[in-house]
Amino acid sequence: MSGPFDAGDDATPLTPEERNGLVPSHVTLRRELNELEQQNILEADQWAFGRRRNVLDLTFLRGLHRRMFNHVWKWAGEYRTSERNLGIESYRIETELYRFLGDVRYWVENGVYPLDEIAVRYHHGLVFIHPFPNGNGRWSRLAADLLIVQRGGKRFSWGRANLQAASGARKAYIDALHAADRHDLAPLVAFARS
Repeated sequence: MSGPFDAGDDATPLTPEERNGLVPSHVTLRRELNELEQQNILEADQWAFGRRRNVLDLTFLRGLHRRMFNHVWKWAGEYRTSERNLGIESYRIETELYRFLGDVRYWVENGVYPLDEIAVRYHHGLVFIHPFPNGNGRWSRLAADLLIVQRGGKRFSWGRANLQAASGARKAYIDALHAADRHDLAPLVAFARS
């Protein structure tokens, strides 16, 4: 049995459950799914960075997820309704996002943390809430990148690796997220800039 952070083999056929909600009916392999998602994300990236957006707005964040995955998943931008082995209970998602965005606005307006740390805390908090059935890491990394760029900082490199594939970079990223769960943000800040 695989865990939530395990990456599958690109040639692995998708199960019927994994194909549930797919927009393109021709996708049968993990590699095909990854390619379509990546293409969709690149389009959303251009859209998001092409104009000024309020990255601390709940409507924008849902729309960002929708833009990132709408050509691939029917449920893009819709909160998950089932429980996962990570993230908060599904019935608390919207309330917790609203509360968390208020915290982040306060950090930004009052310079509570350095800009890199605010953006990394933003990413970690969104991943921790885990509002969507899939794509939470990619979505929250893009949201953090938008936040830091809008505040005059440089976009993160996030290890310069495909974090969907099994790799040393993915392990370092997951380890850094676990450290952040224990309130140690230094590894995640370092990884974001690596």
